[in-house]
Amino acid sequence: MVEKTTKNMSVFDLNGVPTLGKATPLGLQHVLAMIVGNVTPAIIVAGVVGLNSADRTLLVQCAMFIAGIATLLQLYPIGKVGSGLPVIMGVSFAYVPSLIAIGSQYGIAGIFGAQLIGGIAAIIVGIFIKPIRKYFPPLVAGTVVFTIGLSLYPIAINYIAGGVGSPTYGAFINWGIAIITLSVVLFCNQFTKGYTKLASILMGIVVGYVISITFGIVDFTPVREAAWFAVPKPLHFGIEFYPSAIITMIIMYIVNSVQAVGDLSATTVGGMGREVTDKELSGGIIGNGLSSVIASLFGGLPTATYSQNVGIVAMTKVVSRFVLALAAGFILLGGFVPKFGAVMTTIPQSVLGGATITVFAMITMTGIKLIIQDELSGRNITIVGLAVALGMGITQVPQSLALFPSWVMMVFGSSAVVIATVVVFTLNLILPQKTLADEQKEREEMELKG
Repeated sequence: MVEKTTKNMSVFDLNGVPTLGKATPLGLQHVLAMIVGNVTPAIIVAGVVGLNSADRTLLVQCAMFIAGIATLLQLYPIGKVGSGLPVIMGVSFAYVPSLIAIGSQYGIAGIFGAQLIGGIAAIIVGIFIKPIRKYFPPLVAGTVVFTIGLSLYPIAINYIAGGVGSPTYGAFINWGIAIITLSVVLFCNQFTKGYTKLASILMGIVVGYVISITFGIVDFTPVREAAWFAVPKPLHFGIEFYPSAIITMIIMYIVNSVQAVGDLSATTVGGMGREVTDKELSGGIIGNGLSSVIASLFGGLPTATYSQNVGIVAMTKVVSRFVLALAAGFILLGGFVPKFGAVMTTIPQSVLGGATITVFAMITMTGIKLIIQDELSGRNITIVGLAVALGMGITQVPQSLALFPSWVMMVFGSSAVVIATVVVFTLNLILPQKTLADEQKEREEMELKG
């Protein structure tokens, strides 16, 4: 009887229910690791589509709300929806380049329309993940992730400079605050341990924010105007459907759904000492698709598993769903407190830029790590190089597609990620498979013939 009680209270058991005293700090650890990454995409998108102060706050509030809902759905599956694994969900940076492209042309309603259809596509991928998975080896997934990282760099630099359209864009004060913020992030991440290391980005933002306040560049008006409690409003931002935007988001959802396989696998291998099952993979992807559909109706942006939280699970071996459900509860609470969202929107863009450039750099390096899981044969180098070259090249010179139909310009001229995905997927299918050994053999045969 004692053994059963001990097991049920263990933080190292999936179904363990530890005391609140033990679970609370472990849950807060997950919140600290994800909170900045969860709200920043909403702040970026709000700026691009030109939302007013109240709507910016609401978009951040909805990011918290949907992250909590999506996490709970993963922790405690309903039928075939949800993985049942200890993962934290949140708004994903991977979608930001595409969201910016769609939002710039079609506004926030166009984003949510494309997101709704994209979420349905993710559900379909989840149902058929087993046969689909083989078409997205590390080479393909890694190239996409690598391109996502590269696409995010201009966003970070523009933020560091003060934000496009700001009268102080490029000013020394903006760069100074951004560099101080970045320095704090690097110091906490590389020279400290425990909570400080875990919350290094948050620490950098706090320091940068305080410095910004002392220079009088923080406007607290949105905080004063925001309510203490409010429920997210369904369809507040509206929803509109545009074919080119939908195509873009379907491609992104397919790729990111397959990419979720990596996070779910890392969770079970690192935290539970076993491989992930097909049922867990399917349920996890279906759950994320459904979460995104729900998010599109409530004003939340696309969600994904958070790799940093997967890393915490793998490092600590704390897999109790109760611990992560408590974290989800804290996140969800933020979704009902507009003042929290309002505070987030007052963070100067230079502070966000200095803090998030490290996140974007890590996304890029994650892509490289995935790419080199496959051999760097001449074939694979050609595939990756062409995909990235065409993706980044065309989007830097979008007028090169000026005489194409407008939908082509929208789908391929504004998103390097979409182009890279199409190219790497196609080339990987049609180019003959050749290993380094095969290429070496070909060279030897050529020498013999010569």
